[in-house]
Amino acid sequence: MTFLTSHPSLARALSERDYNSATPVQSAVLEPGAEGRDLLVSAQTGSGKTVAFGLAIAETLLEGSATMGPAAEPLALIIAPTRELALQVQRELSWLYHYAGARVVSCVGGMDPGAERRELARGAHIVVGTPGRLRDHLERRALKVSSLKAAVLDEADEMLDMGFREDLEFILQTTPPERRTLLFSATLPKSIINLATHYQRDALRIAAMGETRGHADIEYRAIRIAQAHVERAVVNLLRFMDPPSALVFCNTRNAVRHLEAFLTERGFAAVSLSGELSQSERNHALQALRDGRARVCVATDVAARGIDLPNLNLVIHADLPNDAEVLQHRSGRTGRAGRKGISVLLVPPSRRRRAEEMLGRARINAVWGNAPSADEIRKLDHERLLQNPLLIEPGTADDLAMADALLQQRDARDVAAAFVKLYRAQLPAPEDIEEQGGHHDRAPAKQHAPRRDDGQQRAHKPAHEPREAARPHTPKPYHPPRPDRLPAGQDGPRGSGPPSMANGIWFRLNVGRGRNADPKWLLPEICRQGEVTKKDIGAIRVFDMETLFQVDAREAERFAALVAERKKGGVRITPALNQTGESTAPPMQGGEQAPHAGKPHGPARPADDAAGEKKFGKKKFGGKKFGGKKFGPKKFGKGPYKGPNKGPAPSGA
Repeated sequence: MTFLTSHPSLARALSERDYNSATPVQSAVLEPGAEGRDLLVSAQTGSGKTVAFGLAIAETLLEGSATMGPAAEPLALIIAPTRELALQVQRELSWLYHYAGARVVSCVGGMDPGAERRELARGAHIVVGTPGRLRDHLERRALKVSSLKAAVLDEADEMLDMGFREDLEFILQTTPPERRTLLFSATLPKSIINLATHYQRDALRIAAMGETRGHADIEYRAIRIAQAHVERAVVNLLRFMDPPSALVFCNTRNAVRHLEAFLTERGFAAVSLSGELSQSERNHALQALRDGRARVCVATDVAARGIDLPNLNLVIHADLPNDAEVLQHRSGRTGRAGRKGISVLLVPPSRRRRAEEMLGRARINAVWGNAPSADEIRKLDHERLLQNPLLIEPGTADDLAMADALLQQRDARDVAAAFVKLYRAQLPAPEDIEEQGGHHDRAPAKQHAPRRDDGQQRAHKPAHEPREAARPHTPKPYHPPRPDRLPAGQDGPRGSGPPSMANGIWFRLNVGRGRNADPKWLLPEICRQGEVTKKDIGAIRVFDMETLFQVDAREAERFAALVAERKKGGVRITPALNQTGESTAPPMQGGEQAPHAGKPHGPARPADDAAGEKKFGKKKFGGKKFGGKKFGPKKFGKGPYKGPNKGPAPSGA
């Protein structure tokens, strides 16, 4: 469908930008019945709302003229929830009203308020800003709205979610009552309806196509994944889909920092966006994404609102959104302006039902499946290598001359192998992930031993379990264990980990139970660092401050050389045995438990410990408390018994 605008200046700007057909929301606001009326519009993020309300208010601002005239007090006020969105709206309206002679000024937090006041003093036709900064300028009388003809609330639901209701009400109450009020929102909760009722007059309700069926240009996928494997699933999704740019959502700032570090360590060009960043840091991160220096952005919901990234065709929800509205806001960062996009939810088994309910409320049909495996990614890498432009595009004369020189010095197979090595060196290694169960596998069966604190599971204790584990334990001084003589039950949480191998060489990891070490995520990390497979790893023993594990003797020398070259990362691997075969594990620290079988029955008493003498000796449990003064001779000791009347003891006492 073509644009229905009758303003030559706007039509010229649209034509230069190759806007040949209108989106549903743009067409709806240009219908004859919407002319001059207040509008309550629900349309998804990325559906062309900015151009839509720019066209909708054009007749009100221009009043039949081709140009605006001199800039004085603002004629239109556009309110957006975030700095990025406000600046984006300013850019869009600047080119749309370029030939109309409009001066568009922005007023957003994080910018110099003095410079903004000077810009407002020079005059403006349209002012775009965030609620807090606009209210500040109104209170300081730098922004004058007595001539205002139209007010637009963009992403109104987000502004209410972010706590701007009081600021919005202040701004709307300050503006002239005869103004037009256009309210645009991706969703229409009750709070939006109440706001429209109070500040709009006979508003025309417009529901743009896509409100009832999510984004038409977004493909939704739901990935079944264990909670401990979420980060690895993100790695494999990025490797499998290989998007030009991707946005990964987390629910907290700490999760954003952790996931960004995880991806950067594995070779991805990643940046982060969260509320703790300054405006300069945010601008630097966004610019890195726009110019291609970074391809992955890890962000929280609030930090990502209003950003518009070019070529963004993948959104990953590493943490599930809180509700269907947040899901649509997140996913709306892709699939914009007719482009296709993919939105992937990572769903642990415990959140499966919640994810299904949320997708149902959003009326989204997601395709369920498992995360891409490492083998699938390697196969895809092989196919991509064969289609690499370097192989398809013809080389220059200089390239061919160098190729001839190489072939004279090297075998063609060696040259091809070198090319493969260079190609693979640029790719992050895929992660090994265990596949999850099917649609009805709500809670996959656990493969570890029964928990001791579960009475029902304790009743099914295997008959062959060593009886020594249940015997009373006499505390002894701790000695570092030899890996080949590790006590029962110390092969990781709940007895997890591969069985011991006869010819295994022991290595040490610098993480233990104190850092929530688990063989489920340690094993892939070991394989990745040492470039070995699962079959080359034997027993994994997790202690309080370290982890010991076996490597096949045939791979041990190469494994040791590879892990020794590693200079970065918090998980470090070193050989675990000295020349005598003893463990190099550090001695027990205060508050730690010795890794013995059975449950400890109390703190060990050192043989020659002065502190122990004070604690268990005369002062506390000796003479003063339980010895002489309180329970000793003075009260219950040698003297004759004296009752309440302090008389002689009764006979037979």
